[in-house]
Amino acid sequence: MHQPLTFEVNGDAIREERMQAGMSRADLAELVKVSERYIGHLENGTRRRLRPKPYKRLREALRATDERLRLAPPRPTEDPPPPRETD
Repeated sequence: MHQPLTFEVNGDAIREERMQAGMSRADLAELVKVSERYIGHLENGTRRRLRPKPYKRLREALRATDERLRLAPPRPTEDPPPPRETD
């Protein structure tokens, strides 16, 4: 089954970095090109995943590292193929 590549983010880190940068949720949402509500969902943990382009914009807007913002490595783009049977 095909799953899109996503990044699991740390909402507490997003909030801390945003506040340290002196940005409102609306400011950050505009830079990331997502809704202010979505930023709120990320910060409170209701949502945890971002696709690569918004994730990159988030990281750049906050000037934060992957280690600071991510909870886990990206999910694979697809499930591994089944093992081959040998004779």
